[in-house]
Amino acid sequence: MNIDIITPDKKVLSGEVTSVKLPGTDGSFQVLNNHANLIASLGNGEVTVVTASGESKTIQISGGVVEVLENKLSVLAESVIEK
Repeated sequence: MNIDIITPDKKVLSGEVTSVKLPGTDGSFQVLNNHANLIASLGNGEVTVVTASGESKTIQISGGVVEVLENKLSVLAESVIEK
């Protein structure tokens, strides 16, 4: 599946992934290939992405929204907290 993580300022990450763990406002959840379509609000926390090559990346966000539509994830984050 394909992912785009963007903020109002920049595109943070784009590419092919196998799984994504997201900080939902009611608790964290994971999205895998062929996940049902959804739109959910995100709280403050970590977005953990496993790329197609098996590499794991973690990005700290402060709120936002995610849309999953036909194996494409669009994460619209309010901001990314640099570590």
